[in-house]
Amino acid sequence: MYYSRRLESEVIRGLENNPVTAIIGPRQCGKSTLARHITSAFKTKVVYLDLERPQDLSKLDQAEWFLGHQQGKLICLDEIQRKPELFPLIRSLVDEWGGNGHFLILGSASRDLIRQGSESLAGRITYKQLYPFLFEELHGDFLIENYMLKGGFPRSILKEKDTASFEWREDFITTFLERDLLMWSGFSTATMRKLWQMLAHLNSQVVNFNLIANSLGISPPTAKNYIELLSSTFMVKLLPPFLANTGKRLIKSPKVYLSDTGISNALLGISDFSQLMGHPSVGAIWETMVLTNLSNTFPKLEFSFYRTSHGSEIDFIIESTKGLVAIECKSSTNPSLSRGTYTAIHDVNPKATFVVAPVKSGWPIQQGVEVVNLPEVLSKVSNLV
Repeated sequence: MYYSRRLESEVIRGLENNPVTAIIGPRQCGKSTLARHITSAFKTKVVYLDLERPQDLSKLDQAEWFLGHQQGKLICLDEIQRKPELFPLIRSLVDEWGGNGHFLILGSASRDLIRQGSESLAGRITYKQLYPFLFEELHGDFLIENYMLKGGFPRSILKEKDTASFEWREDFITTFLERDLLMWSGFSTATMRKLWQMLAHLNSQVVNFNLIANSLGISPPTAKNYIELLSSTFMVKLLPPFLANTGKRLIKSPKVYLSDTGISNALLGISDFSQLMGHPSVGAIWETMVLTNLSNTFPKLEFSFYRTSHGSEIDFIIESTKGLVAIECKSSTNPSLSRGTYTAIHDVNPKATFVVAPVKSGWPIQQGVEVVNLPEVLSKVSNLV
């Protein structure tokens, strides 16, 4: 079985040390599978309610009565964002019962879930974020080309045929737009689909809200709200600029990334690896995959990008208490760096610079600059931060 063993241990510790533990992440990323795996080995009795099932949801018509009789059990509530009014009741119950490990809640809407939880359960809840599979979590059972094409959503990467994976991702996009986003008002499904497709073409680029708004016939604030909604539901990541004082005029707008390469490929109509290799977005897809694996492996570190108005740039800057690490992404087996990249490395002066490329093993370019593959960069960054 494929699942996040790292998060498994974090969730177990959360249950041991907090009354409420929340697993948040995008839909279909494996939250329910992970929760059922954890609860199957739990020593106490478990009550598992999936709030997308009418039968389970009806049990909470009298929520105080039902949940109040589950003391001593672990209560798992899946898709908690469907019933946010439960948070005050959960707070009341855990305060009455005392101790830890009463509720395990799962949600795929970070913005509202965190806001509701912070207001109602402050000091009682810990949040653990689950992502679609990282490459290392697949234990070498899949080629990186396959992972780059299909992304990390379990039901996509685990499908043997490319066509079946592509169809699943198309269905995921439609379901997400036509059902999952209905809990938020004030947006158009058709406009959101066009925006999402546009962002797939703009993947890894500096975002221009005015340009996007003009292309869609909406206002810049509306465009920003739409992108923030995609971000809050884990579909899009906004990467901030690195703004340290280097004496250069810096780009100060964020870059935008789709959070999963498989979803990005589906929005671009890319259904197999040969299409991907011939597509203008192949470099952006590789860059997205590297960012996803780095930022989700090291969620407590600060990630940004460096770009000057003269074009000197580094794809990612990783900040830790031990210093800076620079990451450049190249979707070539024979990568080379531009003069602008060398200028940026001089500006930022990182401890090390890694050029992540689809190579079997890496090699040094010069002092402090090294070509590496994806597993190697994860190991090397871990040693440096």
